[in-house]
Amino acid sequence: MTDPTPDDELLVGARKGDERAFAALVERYEGAVAATAIGMLGPGGDADDVGQETFIRFHRSLDRFRGESSLKTYLVHIAMNLSLNALRSRRRTFLRFGGGDDDLTGAQEPRGGPADETDAAELKRIVQHAVAALNEKHRAVVVLRMFEDLSTRETANMLGVPEGTVLSRLSRAMQELQTRLRPYVRDGFLPTPPVETTR
Repeated sequence: MTDPTPDDELLVGARKGDERAFAALVERYEGAVAATAIGMLGPGGDADDVGQETFIRFHRSLDRFRGESSLKTYLVHIAMNLSLNALRSRRRTFLRFGGGDDDLTGAQEPRGGPADETDAAELKRIVQHAVAALNEKHRAVVVLRMFEDLSTRETANMLGVPEGTVLSRLSRAMQELQTRLRPYVRDGFLPTPPVETTR
């Protein structure tokens, strides 16, 4: 059962060295951190590393967190920055050893197709692969707006870009996702991607 204690109280305990309070915060937000890392990097070791490093950095910065943003936003911001760093490192490695610049997220090609029996896990892989195929900037906006449900303004602040840029990137990303997912949407395997609204 999830600890119902408010974040503020858990933070006070964690700052005093209460390991159970910190563990409760990790349990509460590890899903959001994982969604960010996997959305950006694909499932695997890199995403796991980002998840672990996010909470290590959070633990080190407990005394510096002043609550200007929600704790979820703060942790997602750390995870996003670490994910972007991991993508850049991965790209440098690929280029250094003569690799191409494609599919740097490590997401696996989905096995199923519209004509196949497609279960929930396979649908998740299909969506992950489609998001992984987006370029880094578009992928970041999709992860923050659609996976983490941040507002346009929060996304813009986190990425350090104007709100209009968030909207244009998300529009292009959704068009590309609709193209990639159209066979599955048409055959009823996936819902139609939502239309962006400002909020």
